[in-house]
Amino acid sequence: MNVIEINNLTKMYGKSRGITDISFHVEEGEIFGFIGPNGAGKSTTIRTLLSLIYPTSGSATIFGKDCVQFAPEIKKEIGYLPSEVFYYDNMKVKDLLKYSASFYKKDCSKRIKELAEIMDLDLNKKIDDLSLGNKKKVGIVQGLLHQPKLIILDEPTSGLDPLMQQKFFELLEEENKKGATILFSSHILSEVQRLCNRVAIIKEGKIVTVEKISTLKESNYKKFKVETKTPLDPNYFNMSGVNNVEIKENITSFLFRGNINTIMKKLADIELVNLWIEEPDLEEIFLHYYEKEA
Repeated sequence: MNVIEINNLTKMYGKSRGITDISFHVEEGEIFGFIGPNGAGKSTTIRTLLSLIYPTSGSATIFGKDCVQFAPEIKKEIGYLPSEVFYYDNMKVKDLLKYSASFYKKDCSKRIKELAEIMDLDLNKKIDDLSLGNKKKVGIVQGLLHQPKLIILDEPTSGLDPLMQQKFFELLEEENKKGATILFSSHILSEVQRLCNRVAIIKEGKIVTVEKISTLKESNYKKFKVETKTPLDPNYFNMSGVNNVEIKENITSFLFRGNINTIMKKLADIELVNLWIEEPDLEEIFLHYYEKEA
């Protein structure tokens, strides 16, 4: 079953673009990445999905129910962390979380304690006295305290230090093992690469591609770095499948896609000092997608 289905979702702000014709689905039990640069339309998609804003056209369902029609019912099973969190400053953290929990008609006090411990959050502090990172932790606990079936995260790691990010990812993996489906929106590719099974790439309000992370890596380039005794002729690797050639003194680097034997034959004709072949990270793959589109 698909937990989220988005069909031709469009949101215009007057004449300016929000999102255009967005379609993808998220399967039950999946950690799905939603990635693109800032301003690409990730938050607009998520807000439309949550019925915080209404679509201009198209539709979306969560748990098989229309997002607009059944919004109140659906929201009971969703944990949402917006990219920026704002709170009543005067409240204590524990009071705010208790207030949040009261909407779910179940006792969440034990879970709140557990989450606060994992995220190293002081429940007795006033919200006003918290740093940006600690406010983000409040948002994380608030999003997960009712053990939702669907967790929607919009740029969740901004403001968290690397150690906390690590703990947070482990927490998400734990929730996912228990059966939660996760939609993870980010502009940081390494995060998505680490957590997600599949990813939708969005650019300027449109979906560029929806791929398995493994396919993105496989069907793409290998990264070659070649060290020679003397600098190579800049045109030496001028052949199909070779991109982004860079020469710095005796080191030539490039991306290659295609039959590995053709490039190995080419390499066999040079006097090599050293050779490195690596998987490109998603960052480079991402740029390739954007250039291909352009």
